[in-house]
Amino acid sequence: MKNKRFAVSEAAGVGAICAAGYFLYAAFPLFGPGALTILFGAVNESLWEHAKVLSAAYAGYALLQLMWIETDFRAYVAAKCAGLYLLIGSSIALRWGSQTLFGGISAAGVLLSAATAVILAQLVSYRLAIGVLPLRDWFAPALFLLALYYLMFFSFTILPPKAGVFRDPITGGFGCPDYRKS
Repeated sequence: MKNKRFAVSEAAGVGAICAAGYFLYAAFPLFGPGALTILFGAVNESLWEHAKVLSAAYAGYALLQLMWIETDFRAYVAAKCAGLYLLIGSSIALRWGSQTLFGGISAAGVLLSAATAVILAQLVSYRLAIGVLPLRDWFAPALFLLALYYLMFFSFTILPPKAGVFRDPITGGFGCPDYRKS
């Protein structure tokens, strides 16, 4: 899997994923409540919603990238699955850290934590993909973890649990605001 096209596409992916993540973040406020904007856009300022838009952009870019590069499919899926979980965990941890350190939500903190999480995910997935680990052997567990991710993605988006990761720090609510009350 060592080819220049793959390396270039991973580097370009940082900008593409950040741009797509920002678009998805802005989709709900721009287009209003709808099935697609609720599922793929950020409906509030919770840690989960920020991780959700980045992970959706990451998964979408990974599918596009797979069509462009020549690679071992099984190893690629395992590497991108590891990157996806790293992206989710690091985006939540970095955003929570910036909120805690700087005492609130700042646009610069959100953008910096998102970009750092994307860079980490792209770098780790690239290093795994070109490394010496037998990633083909991890294809089946990666498929299970991807199924688990999509189960979490859709379940937590539609009906988020009452946990701190899902709480909007601005309104104190969980999930999509109820527009029927206004």
